[in-house]
Amino acid sequence: MCLLFSDKGEKMIVKTKTWIENSEGELLFGKGKTQVLEVIAQVGSIAKAAEILGMNYKKCWTHLKILAQNLDEELVNTKRGGKEDAGTTLNPRAYELINAYKQLQRDIEEYANKRFKELFLDKQKAKTNE
Repeated sequence: MCLLFSDKGEKMIVKTKTWIENSEGELLFGKGKTQVLEVIAQVGSIAKAAEILGMNYKKCWTHLKILAQNLDEELVNTKRGGKEDAGTTLNPRAYELINAYKQLQRDIEEYANKRFKELFLDKQKAKTNE
């Protein structure tokens, strides 16, 4: 992370937020949906994931429905019951999407930090050296 200090001594850093939309501008995939999938993978339950994320079950389920509709595939497998094999698991495609989104976010942050340094920090250093 690159830090820049303003004339008043305040820290400034570059921040990015990445999401993927369809052609109608509807949110398809981003940090929130990635977190939902990751927590479901960890705890094996949509209800527990919703609780951990501080959202209601319906919102969590809606995230999954939006993903399934827009990607034209289910990303979770749910077994009802109450027995040991009951619960929710992610299919391989869900893991691919999580990893791809996280890599995209890392790449964007890396570029943003590099460009921030070039545009702000290097110019600030040059100005100080004049």
